Amino acid sequence: MKLYKLLKRTGIFCLFLFSFSCSRSPVDLQEATAGDILTAVAKHKGEKAVLVNYWATWCGPCVEEFPMVVELSKEYADEAVVLFVSADWLDEKERALEFLKKQGVKGLSFIKNQKDNEFIDGIHKDWSGALPFTIVYGKNSGNVVDSWEAKKSAARFVEAFNKAINEGVKS
Repeated sequence: MKLYKLLKRTGIFCLFLFSFSCSRSPVDLQEATAGDILTAVAKHKGEKAVLVNYWATWCGPCVEEFPMVVELSKEYADEAVVLFVSADWLDEKERALEFLKKQGVKGLSFIKNQKDNEFIDGIHKDWSGALPFTIVYGKNSGNVVDSWEAKKSAARFVEAFNKAINEGVKS
């Protein structure tokens, strides 16, 4: 009888742990200011290039470009980090999270938690606020090596990745 109760309790506990671990999202969507994002980028200086893609669920070109950026993030995972930053309003956080999950994004992503102009100015002086916006930081210096507004081709992204990864490398 004691063995039965022990197995029953253990089974319920294991079921609880299993359901908790399965419900945990592979995406960690954090609210962030421009400063928070720049801090996250700086953590990779000297180790990996960083590409940050600013997007929103309501932005058609962002949604069109997104799967390609996700694919490239997987291809360049050994040499670069891709961070996604949603410009959706905070009350749309769950929608942004579901979009990220559906796109197969894993790990750290952000949702803007700052007034638009302050956020935009804090990210890059040349960003008008148009979406999508992509900014690429060099592996070695951590400085901006490329940035652009609007949807671009995979070739444009590949060029930027290579520039950031090989920054400062002499041929």
